[in-house]
Amino acid sequence: MSAEKVLVVEDERAQRDALTQYLGRAGYAVTAVATGEAALERLAAEKWAVLLTDLRLPGADGLAVVRQARERDDELGVLLMTAYASVESAIEALRIGAHDYLLKPLILEEVARKVRRLVEHRALVGENARLRRALQQPADGHDLVAVSPAMSAVADWVRRAAATRATVLLTGETGTGKEVVARAIHQKGPDADQPFLAVNLAALPETMVESELFGHERGAFTGAERRREGLLRAAGAGTVFLDEVAELPSSAQAKLLRALESHEVQPLGSDATATFEARVVAATNRDLALESQAGRFREDLYYRLNVLRIRLPPLRERPEDIPGLVTSLLARHGSRPGARIPAVSPEALRALCRHPWRGNVRELSNVLERATILADDGRIDLDQLPDDVRESAAPRLSLPEAVDRFERSHIALVLRLCDGNRERAAEELGISAATLYRRLERLGLKGRDRNGTV
Repeated sequence: MSAEKVLVVEDERAQRDALTQYLGRAGYAVTAVATGEAALERLAAEKWAVLLTDLRLPGADGLAVVRQARERDDELGVLLMTAYASVESAIEALRIGAHDYLLKPLILEEVARKVRRLVEHRALVGENARLRRALQQPADGHDLVAVSPAMSAVADWVRRAAATRATVLLTGETGTGKEVVARAIHQKGPDADQPFLAVNLAALPETMVESELFGHERGAFTGAERRREGLLRAAGAGTVFLDEVAELPSSAQAKLLRALESHEVQPLGSDATATFEARVVAATNRDLALESQAGRFREDLYYRLNVLRIRLPPLRERPEDIPGLVTSLLARHGSRPGARIPAVSPEALRALCRHPWRGNVRELSNVLERATILADDGRIDLDQLPDDVRESAAPRLSLPEAVDRFERSHIALVLRLCDGNRERAAEELGISAATLYRRLERLGLKGRDRNGTV
């Protein structure tokens, strides 16, 4: 992947070189110019991820550069630098599209951190836009999101499986979307107009499993008041999805094996067999090879199901898919009566992308359904997410690092409000000037004394 492009606009050569070198070492492709006119030429000629510009420039000033840059590219990240702080200039910069406002002398580490955040934000915005465009296209019959390499491989296996009538075994943790993949296989195949019938074998009483799969005749057992075809025949030439197949009772395992090999079933209470055409897709969150070795699952049935095996990766292994899943799941929740599709803030999306999701896609879906209900203003922000998900947005800091970061931020703010005067800032902070000087030195901040000396 090519490095993100950063345009630096700074008329002071030493500052320009320092920014170019530091951001270059951080992995960005940096171009630096000295005037507003040169910046506008580069902005017109190329696409940039971040613009970092001084406020006071020869010719066109920083505000003019920001204004024209944002008119050309509304996704561009913009940072404005200045040694001449004023509330008016800050408000104007933010009003015309700057994302942040940096005071000189610059802390290069802070600059790199803010550039990184803007690059991440731009990537999220771009991904959201791409996914929204994709959702506006005619649906191809399934909502399989495959942006990551792991899910791209799954999508490739889905295409291969859809072109055959072979039995498919889907494996993976609970909540990874095995039924979604099963439906995608069905809907991409030549018999997509035929039924797709799903059953969770773990949820069925053992006495009902054979009747559900193979059917029964009227009077075959107590309560059998009418004839039942069973899923394998009712699906026609479509697909039967057997979820939690490891829970299949041992008595039914032998019958399923025979049915798969002969494509015939014998309904309960009948002496005759009946053919079926349906393709079987089975799924489990357990290792059937180990289950077979332990004697809990027939080895021959395992081999018969394992003709095509597709492993679904857990969500923590494919965070690239989360923005697409968020869009897809919100569209699904928004299709319900009385619901609407809310927007997701960059901060909330960042938290969703960083959360480990032990419950995988199912957990993500539940979180988004809850957030949709709470999003009264049509927007999902951090406040609408559960505490454990919201905490994922916070950087992982030790206590000393967190204290230092807060101290640096608070002192820098007070200095800014005091126009950089250290004596006044010390009074506002309730500490001596000597104590403030030592903390400024430790934190890499600067100010000026009563005589204006830095």
